[in-house]
Amino acid sequence: MPVSPTDPDSTTGDAAAIAAATIPAATIPAAADDGTATDALPYAGGNPYADYRHGEFPFTALTDLADRRLGGAVLAANDELFAERENLLLPEPAEFRPHTFGNKGQIMDGWETRRRRGAGTARPHPAAEDHDWALIRLGVPGVVHGVVVDTAHFRGNHPRQIAVEATELPGTPGPEELLAADWEPLVPRSPVRGHAANGFAVASRRRVTHLRLRQYPDGGIARLRVHGEARPDPAWLAALGTFDLAALEYGGAVEDASDRFFSPPANMIMPGRSRAMGDGWENRRRRDEGHDWVRLRLAGRGVIRAVEIDTGYYVGNAAGWAALHGRDERGGPDDWFELVPRTRLQPDAVHRLLLPAARPVTHVRLDVFPDGGIARLRLHGSLLDD
Repeated sequence: MPVSPTDPDSTTGDAAAIAAATIPAATIPAAADDGTATDALPYAGGNPYADYRHGEFPFTALTDLADRRLGGAVLAANDELFAERENLLLPEPAEFRPHTFGNKGQIMDGWETRRRRGAGTARPHPAAEDHDWALIRLGVPGVVHGVVVDTAHFRGNHPRQIAVEATELPGTPGPEELLAADWEPLVPRSPVRGHAANGFAVASRRRVTHLRLRQYPDGGIARLRVHGEARPDPAWLAALGTFDLAALEYGGAVEDASDRFFSPPANMIMPGRSRAMGDGWENRRRRDEGHDWVRLRLAGRGVIRAVEIDTGYYVGNAAGWAALHGRDERGGPDDWFELVPRTRLQPDAVHRLLLPAARPVTHVRLDVFPDGGIARLRLHGSLLDD
């Protein structure tokens, strides 16, 4: 049900004006009796991820709409005494360096708030509705299919429950505009485990631009991942005219790939140039007569006029050859046609190819022979009006 914003019981800083609505205790799911909502064991030395509780969630193959590399940001939080809110959206897994202390205690790679207290001597514990919150701007608007609240390395200091809400606002609103927004629940108040990946499927298919993450009553969260389908502003795309139809920021997505061994194929359609070898798509070395491939869905039905295949930072492990095929979803699922014939690639280089004829496409398949790395794939073109 819709949640109305009200002032939280305790806030600090300029962002205190962004209120957090209370959720009736009756709506809180009971904690499981099988240990799923318990603390992790204290760190005992060695690999800090050895006892990390992973999770397999089908929606994680979708784009992380809050990815910092796409422009995601944590706009405000009511408290971040122990660890900064910006850590929530860092793309790499959280690190833990034991016995690394600052003036406020162990330095944690996540967002961590101070311990909440009650109203006074007679009531030292926080009330059931007391919580901390953070506001997140998605890097690209979209439809959220699932959320992962990762509490890696927060063992006895993670929140007991979380909740996530969403809203859609145009432009680039700040805290003041978000105060007046209407928020819709995405994830109801739910228990979480410490030092674990906590995944929550989302049923709503509304397009959203911002999230509000709540943690009850306080604690630390290492990372937040918001997986879904990008839905950029169609008026913006129309104004651009020609743009990269495969780019994640404009609604392109990887549908499938033959191999994701060393790094994910979605790296190829991230913004900007690759910054290192691990920032592209690299498959394992083939020991058969086959080849590797990636299938992508474009931002919409359009025409491609120019192609860039970048093997930046792949020196001895670049793909040897590449070919590109397209498909129009108005035809059959197997009606693939050639866009770029098999072409020799050079290592650590940008290959720019002009297409001789424009033909409507909704999907493309990049084939690499026999295997190897591709840093970036750019498909410059424009959307069709029909």
